[in-house]
Amino acid sequence: MRSSYTAVVERNVTVRGVFTSEPYECGWAGEAVVFVRSLAGSLSGTHARVQISPDGMSWCDHGTEFALPAEGTVTACLVTHFGNWLRIAADTGNREATIIVTLQLKE
Repeated sequence: MRSSYTAVVERNVTVRGVFTSEPYECGWAGEAVVFVRSLAGSLSGTHARVQISPDGMSWCDHGTEFALPAEGTVTACLVTHFGNWLRIAADTGNREATIIVTLQLKE
């Protein structure tokens, strides 16, 4: 039987401009689904980048990008081949929103 785990890495955080989510150590997982939900405000028209790290301190882009959500909606991105650490990064410009970022991880 496969194992899975859900990690909420940002909860009710207001973002504007450049931001990165909290990193999460998940090297045991074979795949991850990143969900971003907008509770208030719209980030529609902006994108987030998946970032990876060998140590949780130094980061590089994974090469995967996905759209950020409009108010009251959720967006998702499937990530594989990510090593041990994951986070997302974005520049929303002048757009502001309160979001939840969740990682759903499967072995």
